[in-house]
Amino acid sequence: MSIKVFKDSSANSIFIEDANGAQFLNSLQASVTVDKIVITDLAKQIEIVSNEDHTAFINENDNPYTGTAQDVCNELNAIFQTAGTPTQEVPVITSSLIINSVQGSILNYELTASYGVGYEWDLSSVNSITTVEGNVRKLIGGASLAVGTYSIPVKAINYNGEDSKTITLNVSTPAFANTKSVQFNNQNDYLLANGGIVQNIFGRSGNGSGSADAWSISFWFKAGSSNNQNQTIFYTGNGNLSNNHHIKISWNGNNTSRQQMCLSYGSTFNKLELKSPTNTVLNNNTWQHFLITYDGGTTGASSGSVNNYYSRFKMFIDGVPQTTINTNSNFGITTGLITSELQIGRLSTSGQSLRNQCKIDELAFWDSDQSANIPGIYNSGVPVDFLNLTDKPLHWNRMGDGDTYPNLLDSGTASSLIFVMQFMTSADIVNDVP
Repeated sequence: MSIKVFKDSSANSIFIEDANGAQFLNSLQASVTVDKIVITDLAKQIEIVSNEDHTAFINENDNPYTGTAQDVCNELNAIFQTAGTPTQEVPVITSSLIINSVQGSILNYELTASYGVGYEWDLSSVNSITTVEGNVRKLIGGASLAVGTYSIPVKAINYNGEDSKTITLNVSTPAFANTKSVQFNNQNDYLLANGGIVQNIFGRSGNGSGSADAWSISFWFKAGSSNNQNQTIFYTGNGNLSNNHHIKISWNGNNTSRQQMCLSYGSTFNKLELKSPTNTVLNNNTWQHFLITYDGGTTGASSGSVNNYYSRFKMFIDGVPQTTINTNSNFGITTGLITSELQIGRLSTSGQSLRNQCKIDELAFWDSDQSANIPGIYNSGVPVDFLNLTDKPLHWNRMGDGDTYPNLLDSGTASSLIFVMQFMTSADIVNDVP
């Protein structure tokens, strides 16, 4: 077997061809072991030729290297030592030592070095990043890396020495983008989640203890073409509508003279109802933002205090506070609230569903009264990255962005509330957003 070895001047690299194929290499060293030639890749610390007879080595013209094993070894090393380093300089890494990337993106970085021959990376701290086959200076991958800062040691090597540096890789959060919403077409369409997860937000033990019982709900809504009343947007409770405390937010699409957003707080026979003024919910293919808040105070017991009970709640449409139309049954509700059920688009098991292309986007829950923060939440009509707010929501369902059907994930600080699409398809995640 012949082993062809020579310096390729155009590539300033060593060409080696044996039974395993041809390759260009640098940072090589030949040695003699009991009259046999060994060639080691110094950068990788591996033997690429092991204990071959010195007579097996030929040059680019297919002529054998002559002399003893030591003679051949010396001649090979003379070639190796000039490859990549014609001026005998120590390597110097010249490329940037900072890489800025965005979470989820593919890295594409190539190291450069003056007089570099061999290169060595320590990639132990950066899973999924690797070098490119045939170009050890190039790094790719890293789409699965979490947001953070990573250190990547690297060496550029030649026969005269090495340059060691540490590359700093900064992986940042992707720029906020809103591209998806969820559409409700049929009367059976709704979203279901574990209501127990929001007991600490919407639940209470009695007749309102104050700020500890406060909550806020934010969402974008586009009304569909149905003129049905009582199309449920949000519901939580325990399923006993007649006797037990629940929260319902619904759209009254009855006709063009109504078009209201409605909050019902209580049971069928003991409740407060607050409605936006007529014709404030647009039925003309327009997205609107809604914020509904509760300050956690008392919500029932006395006829003389009913206006105080109404004042516990605020409703904003497109950042503007609404003067609500208020009614009550038995002067409100005094009982606690258990959130064993949580649904979007349906009222417990009784229907009253969203339909006919109603859409919801960027649904968020706080365990506090956020009425003072409406400017930042509404953001002049542009959906905002809620995690950039000072008061971040516990739960924030993006309604399609970053989701995989049928699960709608939680981007809030608690990140535990997952809505599952019921009787819906992946086509109900649509490219229609505020």
